[in-house]
Amino acid sequence: MKIVIIAGSNRKEATSTILAKALQAQMNLGSVETELFNLYETPLPFYSPDEIFNRHEGVRELQRLLMEADGIILTTPEYHGGMSGVLKNALDHMGQMHFSGKPVLSVSSAGGAVGVSSLQQMQATVRNLHGINSPEWISIGGSQRNLYESEAAEGTIVLDYRAKEALAIFMELVKKISSKEEVEAL
Repeated sequence: MKIVIIAGSNRKEATSTILAKALQAQMNLGSVETELFNLYETPLPFYSPDEIFNRHEGVRELQRLLMEADGIILTTPEYHGGMSGVLKNALDHMGQMHFSGKPVLSVSSAGGAVGVSSLQQMQATVRNLHGINSPEWISIGGSQRNLYESEAAEGTIVLDYRAKEALAIFMELVKKISSKEEVEAL
């Protein structure tokens, strides 16, 4: 089973990226193959329907990873009630072939208490890409953000109970969908 995580921030030490790394570490404990695509480290060009971007190395790499993925995790900071521009731009470079029939977990880090608007926006985009939204999502804000940031500074990042539960539900969905595809292939 392979999970691709897209860290959707262009800030070096974004809390949403810290959370993406914590999710990756948790899955690695369970021997799940994970790939983290960090949009800070690999910025993509601005999407334009007039341009052909499949020659851009970062776009090609993300497309390849998503084609191989059994499940996808999208993480974003919440900016003015929406997902980050760099995450939306990355998703605009992708198509239904990259998401169709794949479970997707949406994750947000907000400056306020929670980032529900960005989560709803991500889920609408996932639906339009024919992905399968996980029934749970993860949103951190306020003091939770401070906890993740201080743990990252200390070199230890531990998911809280709620995030672990949402991740477990997502992983169960990935297993169900993956096993169904294996049976149908027989």
